[in-house]
Amino acid sequence: MYAFISFIAGILFGLGLILSGMANPAIVQGFLDPFGNWNPALIWVMVGALVMSFIAVTILKKRGTTLLGERHHLPTNTPMNKRLIIGGLIFGAGWGLVGICPAPALVLVGQGLPDGILFAIAMIIGLLLPRFLFKKSY
Repeated sequence: MYAFISFIAGILFGLGLILSGMANPAIVQGFLDPFGNWNPALIWVMVGALVMSFIAVTILKKRGTTLLGERHHLPTNTPMNKRLIIGGLIFGAGWGLVGICPAPALVLVGQGLPDGILFAIAMIIGLLLPRFLFKKSY
């Protein structure tokens, strides 16, 4: 049942990315260019995501378990550190340069688009690179 619900959630998330325009790098780059040809449409996508997340987390905290009766694992606050800041800057630079982030990249891979495939390969390399550079497992 867990796999089925995960599958349905993934399909809904992917459809939401496509319908909202978040999977279109040109729309994302337009949003990230406030001094050029700015496209503010994604603000409403982000506001909608925040509202839905707030509602879901509030319900989850009150219930104490997931719909399948499992214990939930909400993230806890951790202090900001140098690795978090550097990672955020790298993520933001990559998002701004190409208009793709991890979830939309998977949508683009599913569509068979070369830009999405190339981005996904680079993303996987970027995820694995710290393990080799710092000889730690994350």
